[in-house]
Amino acid sequence: MPLWIEVILRSILLITILFFLTKWLGKKQLSQMNSFEFISGFVLASIAAIHSIDIRLPLIYGILAMFTWFFIPFVLKQLALKNKTVRDFIQGKSTVLIQNGKIMEDNLKKESYSTDDLLENLREKNIFHVADVEFALLEPFGRLSVLPKKENQPLTAKHAGITVAPMKEPQTVIMDGKMLLEPLANLSLNPDWLSTELEKMNVAIENVFLGQVDHDGQLTIDLYDDQLVVPESTEKELLLATIKKCQADLELFALATNNEHSKQVYSSNSKKLDKAIEVVTPYLK
Repeated sequence: MPLWIEVILRSILLITILFFLTKWLGKKQLSQMNSFEFISGFVLASIAAIHSIDIRLPLIYGILAMFTWFFIPFVLKQLALKNKTVRDFIQGKSTVLIQNGKIMEDNLKKESYSTDDLLENLREKNIFHVADVEFALLEPFGRLSVLPKKENQPLTAKHAGITVAPMKEPQTVIMDGKMLLEPLANLSLNPDWLSTELEKMNVAIENVFLGQVDHDGQLTIDLYDDQLVVPESTEKELLLATIKKCQADLELFALATNNEHSKQVYSSNSKKLDKAIEVVTPYLK
């Protein structure tokens, strides 16, 4: 067998093995690696590279070495999941850098973290004054977690006493002009519903680059042709307006009639509808 073909075949085999070993180690291996995980990942890649190019080395030795470097981190990971002592030893612990607006200088030195590093990371979180920080932790993976003081935290609907509707994850039901059945099923919808919604928009599914259904069951689409504009759905706004009109009509009927019983019925139902409007408004805006 020619050497170049052997190199290609060895490389394909080792890359495939490396891919599956990395996936088995978990997604954390790809995003937030501790020191041991970084070393093991680097060594695994090095073993694969060396044994794919150097054909003098038996391929089986490379595979054995890769599985060894995979097995040790995998076992330690399983132990860390079950034992906090092992987890703290392998991953490390979080370190308090700011507490009650006061910088912990000893902890900065312990982590070899300079004042410039601290201020830079605070600025990345739009915090320019240390006194505005209630608590700041240096996580084992090097990320700085910051809790601003209460008065410096963003105003939320809860703080303002506003009731907002709960939201669920939007589902992508069309991708690259093709219908995705599983997301539709997750929403308890069917292909006929999707076809009907597209007909309302006068759009063919093959012209849709991306289509998503939000938590209210409304379909929004993005077309391949960016020059075309799809009208936004106004069903919720129309429904809210219709309910408000009904409530206003009941008030007018109550004022217009001279029959006391009818006036009481109109007025009572108007108040009920007014309460209903207050409840559904967060959902229909």
